[in-house]
Amino acid sequence: MVLLYIPRQIEQVLSRLVLQFPALAVSGPRQSGKSTLLKKLFSTTHQYISFDDPVIREQAKSDPNLFLDNLEEKVILDEIQYVPEILSYIKIRIDNERHKKGRYLFTGSQKFALIKDLGDSLAGRIALLDLLPFDIHEKRAVPYLQTLLSETEECFSHACLCGSFPEPVVARMDTGVWYGAYLQTYLERDVRTMNNIGSLREFQQFMQLLAARCSQSLNLSHLSHDLGVGVNTVKRWVSILEASHIIYLLPPYYNNLGKRITKAPKVYFLDSGLVCYLVGIKSKDHLLHGPMAGALFENFCLQETVKVFSNRGIRPRLYYLRTHNRLEVDLLIEGEGPVLYPVEIKLSKTPKPNMASPLNRFKNLFQGLSIGKGRILSLSERNIPISNDILVSDFNSYIEWIRTLK
Repeated sequence: MVLLYIPRQIEQVLSRLVLQFPALAVSGPRQSGKSTLLKKLFSTTHQYISFDDPVIREQAKSDPNLFLDNLEEKVILDEIQYVPEILSYIKIRIDNERHKKGRYLFTGSQKFALIKDLGDSLAGRIALLDLLPFDIHEKRAVPYLQTLLSETEECFSHACLCGSFPEPVVARMDTGVWYGAYLQTYLERDVRTMNNIGSLREFQQFMQLLAARCSQSLNLSHLSHDLGVGVNTVKRWVSILEASHIIYLLPPYYNNLGKRITKAPKVYFLDSGLVCYLVGIKSKDHLLHGPMAGALFENFCLQETVKVFSNRGIRPRLYYLRTHNRLEVDLLIEGEGPVLYPVEIKLSKTPKPNMASPLNRFKNLFQGLSIGKGRILSLSERNIPISNDILVSDFNSYIEWIRTLK
């Protein structure tokens, strides 16, 4: 079955950067659409080679120069993390003809290993981009979702119960079946093959525990105790999930002006559908009224925020704040200046003035910082000013505002 191609928000950035750099790499989780995107944009100008094919992989490893000699002038090299040895040979070819742009386009599913290998070999010669699963604008381009995803509650519910990966969204596949196969492929190919994990069962249990703790501070000791493995093992497993674009670690804001703050990052998944699959949430009622409802809404808002920045080729400057005198701010977004924009996330259709209390306390306690207008992000479909510097923002307006930040 040939799937309908849905245009991606990152296309304009990608098309611009390919004219400026000799090489460009797109990293992202498996099945986020990296290969499809590059083939759609560059199929007429670039040869396509996939290192998923073990025969091609072995050819590239055994004789890199012969392999590269047989390629066309411009090429897409898919899943480059399988053959990092070839990058030093590509560097030589780029340096010999530095004026030629867009010659090598790479994709990879392991972010940190990919960036390390590319950064060591091609520093100054390559642009790096992340492609995550569909954002809300991309999902609304799917014909059957155009009217369905008009309200925040429906956007949230669909993201959790159907996910945001292109294939199951476009094809309207059984979510449970798709995520089961996805998880098995991820564990076998990325976790076992690339990271030499012995017990996949323990690693899957770890993912389930982490999913149940999404939107919470990362506590390595608690996870270690619950799993019966060492803290260093848990730390390594967290790094694997982060490198695979499965989770996003939101760091605390450190410019504390003498205030004592929590130092552990908070854990979010970059696809709320995977969280719901791992913890067994299958119905809208369970989603909206179950014990994880608030955490999942916060996860949804964070994942969509990260996608807006990634799709613009911008590294997001996002933080949270939790002090020991019980001040908590869910999200701090750093804009130009730098200006900090505090955001509170509430799963409520009826915002109340007392929801602004953490934002007011933040402004009063941190008067030495440049602080912009605060926002309360909820299920409300209206923008409601609470004060001159705090706004209850509907989800669509919030996303459009994020798009304006640099």
